[in-house]
Amino acid sequence: MHPIFLELGSLTIRWYGVMVAIGFLLATLVLNLNKKYAKMNSDQVTTLVFLSVVFGIIGARVFYVIEFWPSFKGKFWEIFRVDHGGLVFYGGFFLAMVAIIGYCWKEKLNMLRVMDICSPALAVGHAFGRIGCFLNGCCYGKPTQSFLGVIYPENAPAYLKYAGLPVHPVQLYETAANLILASILFVLIRKTKRGVVMSLYIMSYGIIRFVDEFFRGDHDSLTWGLFTPAQVIGLFLIPIGIILLIYFLRKNEAKNNKPDNR
Repeated sequence: MHPIFLELGSLTIRWYGVMVAIGFLLATLVLNLNKKYAKMNSDQVTTLVFLSVVFGIIGARVFYVIEFWPSFKGKFWEIFRVDHGGLVFYGGFFLAMVAIIGYCWKEKLNMLRVMDICSPALAVGHAFGRIGCFLNGCCYGKPTQSFLGVIYPENAPAYLKYAGLPVHPVQLYETAANLILASILFVLIRKTKRGVVMSLYIMSYGIIRFVDEFFRGDHDSLTWGLFTPAQVIGLFLIPIGIILLIYFLRKNEAKNNKPDNR
């Protein structure tokens, strides 16, 4: 549970960056395995991943800085130190979606099918990003007496905030949930029609994040005195995912039941 992966003189490589890079590579692999379902070639997959990562990191960092702005006062350059950790997934998700939609329009790709194959890839990439959060010591959990509890080093934010008490490894909870979700979605791409996998991802991740946030300990303020900002967004995503899922299931069923007039 150490944030530094390697130090070579003045060069410091952090575990957070290593895990994000691994997540990027695995997400690219998953997309390439599924590219035929969206009628994409390898060059298009590479470009799509690059755009999604760039826009995703920008969006995730902007949301994080806004949410934790007091900690950046007087530390202007720290805003750009993404390698120190500090990304809000929803911010990255929304801006990455903008990039994907724009690229699909430019390349005349089927946007729904591209969103479908992006769903398991996104879940895999996010899983490894959360491992990076765990090693970096950010996005930590609340104190717990469970055997799952972990104790961070003395200089870590979780140790300082909770006086060295064991805390929930919420980052690893989310990693496990994302890997399970990615596996399910990967299989369903081969068994379902357009839009179903995307809808399931939106709904499922909204649920995962809503539940996981109850164990988070790094938030000091709650919206309406009840929910974290991520939970509020989850409360919007869950019904949106359900509505989309019902819509695409009915639409696909109607197509299957359409009489053949040949």
